[in-house]
Amino acid sequence: MAQAASGDPSSPVTARAGQAFDTGRAVSDVETLLAEGLPTDGAAVQEGDPATGEWTGTRGAGFRIIPIWEGEDLTGVYSPAWNEAEEAATANLALVVGELDRRWGPHRKVCMRVPLFRKQAGTPMPALFQSLSDMDCYGDLTVWGPTPTEGRWVAVSVNQCDGDAPMIMTAAVSQFTITELPD
Repeated sequence: MAQAASGDPSSPVTARAGQAFDTGRAVSDVETLLAEGLPTDGAAVQEGDPATGEWTGTRGAGFRIIPIWEGEDLTGVYSPAWNEAEEAATANLALVVGELDRRWGPHRKVCMRVPLFRKQAGTPMPALFQSLSDMDCYGDLTVWGPTPTEGRWVAVSVNQCDGDAPMIMTAAVSQFTITELPD
């Protein structure tokens, strides 16, 4: 996962650092992302706050990814507090998923295991998966699509890049189908 400009892993990672989780705000962020225009071409570009370096999103041909929540820094946090933080992040994701299921119907799961192995092997993959991998966003995706909004696909996930990093919830919108990559 991207680190703040200082490179300090205990520094905030995303522009969402320090914000309390709010289901309504997270769902609103997903809906706003879904309604925005998507780039029609160009390589994937990570965007960050110019002053802090905190990640604000990634955009590429036909997709955008944004952070919608960042948990507390977990440096020096061990079990059971670490387990509680992971459970809280998973519960937050479940709240967002539940609300989006009410809007768009049942979701599908898309495993991020194959993108992880492809990244390790240096094997090419679609730009959305490459961008998620470049940001160490390997949390399995919860996916809806095609949505009524121009047939776009939406995905949300939560993960952390290492044991000290905060949990990060991300949302992605794609003009292209989001399905599990073949082995």
